[in-house]
Amino acid sequence: MTEKKIVMPSDVSPEIGWFDRFADKASKVASRAWFFAFCVLLVVIWAPSYFVLRSVDTWQLIINTATTIITFLLVALLQNSQERADQAIQQKLNAIADSLSDLMESQNLPEDARELRQAVGLENFESSDGR
Repeated sequence: MTEKKIVMPSDVSPEIGWFDRFADKASKVASRAWFFAFCVLLVVIWAPSYFVLRSVDTWQLIINTATTIITFLLVALLQNSQERADQAIQQKLNAIADSLSDLMESQNLPEDARELRQAVGLENFESSDGR
């Protein structure tokens, strides 16, 4: 069995891909008050458009299609941002637990260090990205 290395925050590359950068910016835009106001404005504009379209089916199709597409895309982008944030937090917690375990061992508390490592999964060298 090969030993897995703990991924420490200093081991993580600061370079992120184009999709991650895009998802981060989209997440920031979607969380702003003006974006919510823009969405409300679209609904306010859409509602009276019934009188122009004169067809309930077309009128409903427009809002259903628009909201489905926007929701689908935003969920994917926000999930990407949340997953990266979760991974970063997990790596930081692993680093803290590993350092605390090392400190316990240096203070002649090997049983406590072993218990800490076992409790947080460091004995298996777990990391948030499966390495």
